[in-house]
Amino acid sequence: MPHPLLLDLQNLASQVAEAAGFQVCGLELLTHRIPMTLLVQLRLADGGDVSLDNCASFSGVLGDAIENSGLLEDAYVLEISSPGVSEELHDDRDFRSFRGFPVSIRYRDAKSGGESEREGLLLERDGENVLLNVRGRTVRIPRPDVISVKLVTPKEA
Repeated sequence: MPHPLLLDLQNLASQVAEAAGFQVCGLELLTHRIPMTLLVQLRLADGGDVSLDNCASFSGVLGDAIENSGLLEDAYVLEISSPGVSEELHDDRDFRSFRGFPVSIRYRDAKSGGESEREGLLLERDGENVLLNVRGRTVRIPRPDVISVKLVTPKEA
């Protein structure tokens, strides 16, 4: 069961982030720590990565907002960070950032009627397909059939 303050803290952090040109990607309240810890993950409003300076400046702004709101009366630690790199690719930004990287695509295979998996180097994702380089050949997998695209460690040939 989520902590009762979580939604209020999420709303406050999102408002403060939006006003400062950021977006909140994640928020956790770790009440099992002493003092409790509020973890906030940020991106720039345009989807870009945040710098260490961005995190430090936002920490002061959000800390002041939390103090003024009275939501957290007990001692707490505020940690601001970037969401980092996920192994699964989701949005256009991920697909642009990881062009040329080895990926594994799980997809619905019309021929077999089940799921299949292909590995190769990510070329791009356009409006209709995800394109892979598999041993020098371009393989097109229709976007509606794609279940997931994950970064992988290349296998030895």
